[in-house]
Amino acid sequence: MSFTATKFAHPPPLPLTSTTPRSNDKPLSFSFDHSKPTNPSSSSSCSFFLASTRKLPRFNSLTKPHAQRRASSPPAAAVLLEQTTNLLITKEEGLELYKDMILGRAFEDKCAEMYYRGKMFGFVHLYNGQEAVSTGFIKLLKKEDYVVSTYRDHVHALSKGVPSRAVMSELFGKATGCCRGQGGSMHMFSKEHNLLGGFAFIGEGIPVATGAAFSSKYRREVLNQEGADQVTLAFFGDGTCNNGQFFECLNMAALWKLPIVFVVENNLWAIGMSHLRATSDPQIWKKGPAFGMPGVHVDGMDVLKVREVAKEAIQRARRGEGPTLVECETYRFRGHSLADPDELRDPAEKEHYAGRDPISALKKYILENNLATEQELKAIEKKIDEVLEDAVEFADKSPLPPRSQLLENVFADPKGFGIGPDGKYRCEDPKFTEGTAHV
Repeated sequence: MSFTATKFAHPPPLPLTSTTPRSNDKPLSFSFDHSKPTNPSSSSSCSFFLASTRKLPRFNSLTKPHAQRRASSPPAAAVLLEQTTNLLITKEEGLELYKDMILGRAFEDKCAEMYYRGKMFGFVHLYNGQEAVSTGFIKLLKKEDYVVSTYRDHVHALSKGVPSRAVMSELFGKATGCCRGQGGSMHMFSKEHNLLGGFAFIGEGIPVATGAAFSSKYRREVLNQEGADQVTLAFFGDGTCNNGQFFECLNMAALWKLPIVFVVENNLWAIGMSHLRATSDPQIWKKGPAFGMPGVHVDGMDVLKVREVAKEAIQRARRGEGPTLVECETYRFRGHSLADPDELRDPAEKEHYAGRDPISALKKYILENNLATEQELKAIEKKIDEVLEDAVEFADKSPLPPRSQLLENVFADPKGFGIGPDGKYRCEDPKFTEGTAHV
């Protein structure tokens, strides 16, 4: 595959690897169509927002391309994909992608089962439907690269290599979890896998990701560590893109040319708020060029398209060419959380996206291109089922965290004020919770 710039009746486009001053950068968008040549002047090359907008009668987003609704501001250039080979992935790559997506989907289904059986507590936000984004990006990373997630973070952790046992145990609140049972569903973290955390507050993880990217650049350019070429992926949702941290960090990342990719998982809904009702311009990718970085829109229900965009964005970050903003238009198949009855979204909209299941699409591609047989794919599914049964059994049998762990990691001194005059943890005193709500 190779990228080529196609000119419009506007100023000449900058190449993706442009080193011209940021103030002169022009918007860049990627448009992919693996089945036919792309014509920049036709509506087929436009981004589509397919969400239901029955409360917004001035839009008919099930049929009209996004660019038609904002025709007054066409992109200055598009980076298109030239098909130079019939196959987009090898058999090994296809099986890896399929395995990771099946693991993510089956894990979340198992979480729903365990939640309703009372094995998990608090809020649990599932990732069903968005697997193409996590797999398409994270499976291209090196182990040393960083990932910063949101409260919908289980699948990001699995894609980054955190074992299913450790993630499930964390959800069960057990001491064998990746955060020793102290993080729970929304706070997955693994130092070993450079997963820098799931973050429950909207936009909270973006500054952390920006700092991680700055540390990579600092180690390489100031401390002269030649191997410090880590790339950071910052995942967040469409609702976050109206928050201040998003804009501030885009500015810093572009100003310092940080090795970071901002990945917007635009599932079209912020809890119960339609994306089209919440922002003045629904095209999030356009916010990238405003800060001097490429902005990209991609079909987030197609792992192969996501993978192609991710590959270029990660490579240019690793080459020292700065950040990229990627808007992945995707959809969650379940409610906002398992406590959400999901009554606000139009059933027709949910049915439409269910028909675009990213796992079914990948499976169809693999079979049609003879990359694997139905039996091979079923063997993967069976193996994943066994892995998850083992993870649940492991989590269920694991011990709860000791009471002495309650005050750890609260202060710089792990023992903090929790040590009494006798040298023992105060929380080990049976009267520690006297007069307060018992845990």
